[in-house]
Amino acid sequence: MRRRVWLISVELLMSGALLISLGACTPRVEVAPSDKPITINLNVKIDHEIRLKVDKELDDVISKDSGLF
Repeated sequence: MRRRVWLISVELLMSGALLISLGACTPRVEVAPSDKPITINLNVKIDHEIRLKVDKELDDVISKDSGLF
């Protein structure tokens, strides 16, 4: 009976030591903003192509010789 009490007390001591050691090893994550400004460099190239298809009759109406404009 005495040995059993001794084993239980050892287990309690081990559990306490384990809890204390786990408490000491609490992970800590820290996020801090940078003190330098953020610079974003973008190189953007925009190409466009417009295709205009005009019927021949409409082309004659719009032409300079038609007197419309």
